[in-house]
Amino acid sequence: MSRFNQLAQTTAVRQVQEEMGSASAAGRRLREQVEEPDPLDARSADFIRSLDGFLFASVGETGWPYIQFKGGPQGFVHVLDPYTLAFLDVRGNRQYVTAGNVRGDDRVALFFIDHARQARLKVFGHATAVPVDQDLALAERLESPRTEGRVEQIMTVRVEAYAWNCPNHITPRFSEREVSEALAPLHERLARLEEENAALRAEIAARP
Repeated sequence: MSRFNQLAQTTAVRQVQEEMGSASAAGRRLREQVEEPDPLDARSADFIRSLDGFLFASVGETGWPYIQFKGGPQGFVHVLDPYTLAFLDVRGNRQYVTAGNVRGDDRVALFFIDHARQARLKVFGHATAVPVDQDLALAERLESPRTEGRVEQIMTVRVEAYAWNCPNHITPRFSEREVSEALAPLHERLARLEEENAALRAEIAARP
C-alpha cells in the first residue's frame, strides 16, 4: 500500500470499502506498512509549479476541518526539494484561521486541481507558518513569483504523501489567461485580415 493510502484508508474507511465491494480494488490491498514520506516526482513537482491556486485544508482545536483557497501567479508555490513546498503568505482578511490551525496541529491536506487539463493531485503534509524575518534567505528565494500583497509569513509544507486523482467529473474550465492564450492566434489572424481588407478597399477606391 502506498504511503498516501496508508494514511487515508483508516479502519472506518476500509469498513466502508468492504461494504461497497471495493476493498480489493487495485491499490487498496493491504501490504507492508510504508513509514517513510513520499518524495514528489518530477511530474508532480511540475504540475504544482504550473498552477495559480490550490485548496489548503487544516484542522482546528475543535476538531473541525477548515479549507482555504490560496492563489497567486503560476509558480507561487515553490517546490524547494522533493519533500518541501513553500510560499509567501500575504495579508488577507486577517482571520488567520489556517495559520492558527497549523500552530495547533501541523497536519494538512493540499488539493491541486487543473480544470483545463482535468487533473488533480492530493498532498498530505506537515505545515509551519513563521514570520518572514525568521528566515530572510528563504523569503528572498520565494519572492519571485509570489502572490501580490503585503507578505506576512512564510508557509512551508513538508510533504508526507501524495496521490493523483482520476479525471472523472472534473468540469473543464479555463482561466482568463488560458482563454487569452488560446484565442491569441485567432485575434492575430483577424487583425491581418482586417488590414488586408482595408488595403483592398483603399485600392478599389483609388481606381478611376
